[in-house]
Amino acid sequence: MPISGLGREADVTGATPDGYGSDIYTEAEGDPDTLGRLGPLRPMAGSWEGPRGADDHPVAEGTEKNDFVEHYDLEPIDRQTNGPQIFYGLRYHVHIVKPGEIETFHDQVGYWLWEPATKTVVFTLAIPRGQVLLAGGTAEPDATEFEVTAALGSPTYGIASNPFLDRAFRTTSFRMTVTVNDDGTWSYDEEALLVLPDRPDPYRHTDRNTLTRVGPPALNPLAAGGVTAGAAGDAGLGIGDLRHETRNLT
Repeated sequence: MPISGLGREADVTGATPDGYGSDIYTEAEGDPDTLGRLGPLRPMAGSWEGPRGADDHPVAEGTEKNDFVEHYDLEPIDRQTNGPQIFYGLRYHVHIVKPGEIETFHDQVGYWLWEPATKTVVFTLAIPRGQVLLAGGTAEPDATEFEVTAALGSPTYGIASNPFLDRAFRTTSFRMTVTVNDDGTWSYDEEALLVLPDRPDPYRHTDRNTLTRVGPPALNPLAAGGVTAGAAGDAGLGIGDLRHETRNLT
């Protein structure tokens, strides 16, 4: 039985747990227009601001609550393939300050990815305090609410921290719920469960905000270069194919 949504369909006769079967080399064809294939991530593309963010985090005295102002850029990238697996995605950068201040309160980069074949949303996070994670969850293509999760020790959707963070503020789980609102804004509610050596119970570190679009998304490079699905032909997007596409666009 084939998995649909790949451009070229993948044969999953004798399917493996990931749904793609034994052929791990034949690359999906895909669509050069990322914005048209983002599924539930499509309403999030562009530049956004949220002046009323709320953060709860642990301090020596207990809990500190902070308001924050957030700028969130999400720009389309070209389709990405792992053999028959294909992702359409947004590269993002989050920059956060406290109201009226200049110094960075939080900085974060990563990707939001949509895998049409399995209806999976993937979220990556990297922060300059020495921590990364990969989270995932399922959603319908037209979903207006979805959730991604990660857990410490998972071989797939997991969390990795530098030695100090792992000892002093160990993140054992992560959850982020995204809601696309009727007025064109979108909101997130995020929770990380932390284990601290001086507390008997895990601490729930939370962040939430509602973001308003302040700028439209740019086209991904293939779409901006005028490459169409027909023109792209059977080219996959391995390293050699990316070099070939680049030559065609110059």
